[in-house]
Order: sequence, then C-alpha cells, then structure tokens
Amino acid sequence: MLSSTIPAPPRLPYRVTPLTEELAAALCEWRYEPPYTFYQWLSWADMQAQEREFGDPTIRRGQYAAVLDADDTFIGFAQFFPLAGVTRLGLGLRPDLCGRGVGLGFVQAIVQEAIRRAPDNEIDLEVHTWNERAIAVYERAGFVVSDRYELPLASGVQSILCMVYYNRLS
Repeated sequence: MLSSTIPAPPRLPYRVTPLTEELAAALCEWRYEPPYTFYQWLSWADMQAQEREFGDPTIRRGQYAAVLDADDTFIGFAQFFPLAGVTRLGLGLRPDLCGRGVGLGFVQAIVQEAIRRAPDNEIDLEVHTWNERAIAVYERAGFVVSDRYELPLASGVQSILCMVYYNRLS
C-alpha cells in the first residue's frame, strides 16, 4: 500500500528567529581574533546596565534577531536598523565559523528576512574597508559598493564602505 503522506520540506540551512535574552548573553561571550576584535561586545551585564543595543529589551525585540542553523545552533545575529526607505543591516557570525564557508548562506538568510520585514525598502550595510573577507561574502550575496567615507569612531576615524543589495536598487 502506498502512503499518502506528503514528506516534510527539507530544512533550510539557516533561519532567523528572535534574539532572546539568553542568546544575547551568549553573543557577549564571543571573542574574535585580531584584527576582528573590534566586533566584540561588552559583557552582558554592561550591555544591560547601559541599555546599549540589544541590552535594551525594546531595541532587541524591534531590531535584533538570532540566526540558527538546521540543528538550531546559534551561529550569528542580525540587526535590522530602520532608516527612511532603507533597512540597514548589522550582522555578525560566531567567531569559530568565520572563514569556514558559511558566510554566504548566513548573509542570504538575513537578506531574505530584511525583505520579509520591509519588502519595499532598500537594503544596505556598512563594512570596514580592511575587512576584505566580509566584503567578498557580501559581494557574492549580491551587494555592491555604493559609497566610501570616513567615519569617526571611538577607536579613531575608520574608512567605511556602504554596500547596497543590488536586487533592491531602483
């Protein structure tokens, strides 16, 4: 006898979910190798005390998300920062996964979520010009350089590229 059940669709490699307090605390423990140490967060206690970024529950719920793999393992985060007609992405991959070939699917999952959240918005991101590894992944994901500028940061003036997702260009 033939079964009439329809098989479940295959699990996608990455999915975007809310960034819970537990995952936010774990994110603060991630440590990157130089020169990527710039991307490390303060301790979870400091993030909460200062209500900084995802340490503020309202900002965390409205702008931040976790990215999980097919085994529901926390592999990265995304920020969907709303600007007028633009969704600016901030994203970070767990340090032990950087340079291991998971970046493209990770970025694609985040882009799809940005489109779902605001389908009419342009999508862009900022990246340091020295971060060639990230730039290469963003280009493979469909981003193009739209601008280059100097940005004053606490660590000094940094050279930044603004990259726009080409499918969202008008």
